[in-house]
Amino acid sequence: MSEENWLAARLIPTSGINGAEEQERRATSAFLAVLSSVREFGRALTQPFGAPVGPVQTFIEVPFKLGDQKFFPDGLIRVARGQRQWTALVEVKTGDGELRAEQLERYLDIARDNGFDALITISNQIPPVPGQHPTPVDKRKLKKVALHHVPWSEVLTVAVMQKEYRGVADPDQSWILGELIRYLEHPRSGALEFSDMGPSWVPLRDAVGAGTLRAGDAVATDIAGKFDALVRFAGLKLGRQLGTEIMPALSRRELAEPATRTQALVSQVATTGALTAGLRIPGAVGVLFVTADLRAGKITCHVDVEAPRRGQPRTRVNWLVRQLKDAPETTRLEAFAAYARGDGSAELLKAVRENPALLVADHGREIKSFRVASVSTAGTKRGVGRGSFIDSLLNAIDSFYEQVIQNLKAWTPAPPKMRSVEDAVEVEPVAPALVSTAISSQDGPRIGADAVLVSVAAGKT
Repeated sequence: MSEENWLAARLIPTSGINGAEEQERRATSAFLAVLSSVREFGRALTQPFGAPVGPVQTFIEVPFKLGDQKFFPDGLIRVARGQRQWTALVEVKTGDGELRAEQLERYLDIARDNGFDALITISNQIPPVPGQHPTPVDKRKLKKVALHHVPWSEVLTVAVMQKEYRGVADPDQSWILGELIRYLEHPRSGALEFSDMGPSWVPLRDAVGAGTLRAGDAVATDIAGKFDALVRFAGLKLGRQLGTEIMPALSRRELAEPATRTQALVSQVATTGALTAGLRIPGAVGVLFVTADLRAGKITCHVDVEAPRRGQPRTRVNWLVRQLKDAPETTRLEAFAAYARGDGSAELLKAVRENPALLVADHGREIKSFRVASVSTAGTKRGVGRGSFIDSLLNAIDSFYEQVIQNLKAWTPAPPKMRSVEDAVEVEPVAPALVSTAISSQDGPRIGADAVLVSVAAGKT
């Protein structure tokens, strides 16, 4: 028998998973076991929720009584440091399983009765806004117990970043964390990636094409949330490759009141047929914006770049073009002049490479900023695979970052240079007593200098 057909022994095997219940139990046990075994991973996931720095203990299916009934939350996490102790219940869903408000409210009551700090939920549901929970619950139950949600894609992102970029001190613990990563990346684990725009996708797309979509339509609200969730997933996926935390570009009000963000997207898609979101990438020259135009079937990624504050307009254009050597020729460049209204000059990168003056306005005004944009075809299918909207958007974001953003650097002025004696201007001395080799004495005559020299020569003070 060929060794090619042999299966390697794994710490957390994916074989033998039969049904959703077994899938959920195995994912929960594997995640909690590694959380307590790998110190750095445990800290990375629990500290954002208020846990102290200390040993992490985890338990599975702990029994609790509520009234006359007994309930079994999927897990429990406890972190202790000195006299302080932090405890959280854990509820897990895998595959297409969704969290239920009734169950969560029951566990919040159990946590309150036992003096626990939080309830943490894990599922494949991705809230559009970080910190928002995908399942609305009675807010009165959140007075003493915090409710947090972590998508499986975020668990995987934290694990990859800890192992590959931040590091794990103990080699054995690093290997264990690698086994969890391998398990979560397997499709049978139930920790799925974003794979469906939902049943509202086709009706919304048809309504946009027919011009019948209105802001009050339920499908608009549903897809607005799905779109933000997809862009957030794209940020998590890109962050795993870059080793950094990428966050949605939202205002303070949108973070505090997620409903305002959803309403803005609903209004945009009802009016223009487009949806826009942004990703804030640490160290990048600007925010990566992505716009899905459902009416035109196009996806546009763009970034705004401040122009150099020195040099002629054509020099500033050349500064940008030199950094876009890996960008495709179809990349669109726009230049915006200072104190100008309306749209700026726009040309494709291929033409600007041959003639940078194409981006310079006729009046020769100072260029204040540039916009670099790339346009690609949007898929139409609601799922994943060839011709899907999800894959077309993910590919557009990854390609734009690789070909454009990672090569762009913000302009910084050159530091001033010290003047040397050799660079000083030769000045004819008025009298031998006034001869000096100091740089400051060789700057040439200034206003009123003739009168001073005459007075000194005459012996006046």
